[in-house]
Amino acid sequence: MSGDIVGVWEVSLSDGLYRIEFEHGTTTGKRVIYINGKEALRRDWMFKLVGRETFPVGSADTKATINIEAINGFAYEYTLEINGKHLQTFLDNRSKISKTWVLKLDGNDCRIVLEKDTMDVWCNGQKMDTMGEFTDDGTETHFAVGNRECCIKATTNGRKPSKIVHSLLVDGIRIEEAIE
Repeated sequence: MSGDIVGVWEVSLSDGLYRIEFEHGTTTGKRVIYINGKEALRRDWMFKLVGRETFPVGSADTKATINIEAINGFAYEYTLEINGKHLQTFLDNRSKISKTWVLKLDGNDCRIVLEKDTMDVWCNGQKMDTMGEFTDDGTETHFAVGNRECCIKATTNGRKPSKIVHSLLVDGIRIEEAIE
């Protein structure tokens, strides 16, 4: 990576956290995108200095676009869109449809994500095999991480209007949700 990095963004997806860096050589027309430090896209000698670069992020090939706009003279503004939404809008929506827990299991860092709209569960970037069941007070989604028994319970908070509360239990112990 050279000294032409003009934009850095952190993106949280179900399959992991991604650091996106954008290098823009305004004299050479070079555009380079790095994802977690690895080169993902390179274009040399671009004569048009403004425009868009679209590329996939993560194992689900989530669509990301960097917009390059001239603001005056040779000053540029760089914005990131994920799935067609400005990054902050995407992250705000994501926080409504997913829950994330970060914990250590057997000495290893674990990031467990529940996608509330599909009930898919991810652990460190891998979609987990799950088994769901209905209970008297909601639902339970069971899965294993290594030899650990995990369960995400979905219950109502008992108030009107009711709100669904998701809790992760590992070997029967409740884990606090992470703030991302």
